[in-house]
Amino acid sequence: MRAGPVWRSLLFVPAHVDRFVDRAHTRGADALILDLEDSVPPGEKSKARAGLPEAAAKLRRGPNDVLVRINAPLSLAVPDIEAAVFPGIDGLMITKARGPDHIALLDELVSEREAVMGIAPGHLWFIVLIEDPAALEHASTIARASPRIVGLSLGAEDFALAIGAEPTEEALAAAKSQVLHAARAAGIMPMGLTGTLAGFGDMDAFRAMAQRSRRVGFDCATCINPVQVPALNDAFAPSAAEIVQARRVIAVDSDARAKGLGAVALDGKMVDVPVVRRAERVLARADAIAERLRRHG
Repeated sequence: MRAGPVWRSLLFVPAHVDRFVDRAHTRGADALILDLEDSVPPGEKSKARAGLPEAAAKLRRGPNDVLVRINAPLSLAVPDIEAAVFPGIDGLMITKARGPDHIALLDELVSEREAVMGIAPGHLWFIVLIEDPAALEHASTIARASPRIVGLSLGAEDFALAIGAEPTEEALAAAKSQVLHAARAAGIMPMGLTGTLAGFGDMDAFRAMAQRSRRVGFDCATCINPVQVPALNDAFAPSAAEIVQARRVIAVDSDARAKGLGAVALDGKMVDVPVVRRAERVLARADAIAERLRRHG
């Protein structure tokens, strides 16, 4: 299996709408997701599948990874996989995960298709969506169901519908937290926002939600409108001030250890092991994003 990606923003692109496909690579998202699911009407799905190679080639013009979101029913998922697994696609978004056996089955189908297409085994990543309470009970085993899985997320709108709630941050908090913890325990990316990505009319509110999402532990998020991309890129990357502070923390800790001291203070706050580890994580994240931008720029 190849190394996992570093993403801040992932933009959905309806696979059957040429005007969206044509400009998607200019939007600044780290990944573009050609959608075969919710944004594609039933009568357009065959057309969307047939157009994937041309659409993916257009998306490849930008500095972004390219993925495909497939449908959940096997009657649709199987032809989706047959159409979506080809050179130039980096991964699939698996919708409405039912459990680890479901993921294992799709992994097997993708492996067979990789072999047919001459793609290295395990090349395609999986992003997995948990979208109902029954699947949430299996979040930990789902997160570990395939080495292809690089990210786990809660489908906020569908999950809220399933529990009879409005998709508010309050209603989703417990489920979002469970998915985040399952992802971290499995060593994959917790993806998502504390609320829903559906609203883009109030960008100040969206930006604030993205910042909250990063603070509680999420690594990146999807979006449905290009205007949301800059907010996600800013929110899920360490700021210049955070990088400076992280370097200060590590320098103070290094100096303390050289002097044989334990925890020390910086700006009136204790610098102990968790603080140092968070600072190291900030710098590692900043370096990974910088390397990604250099490599794709």
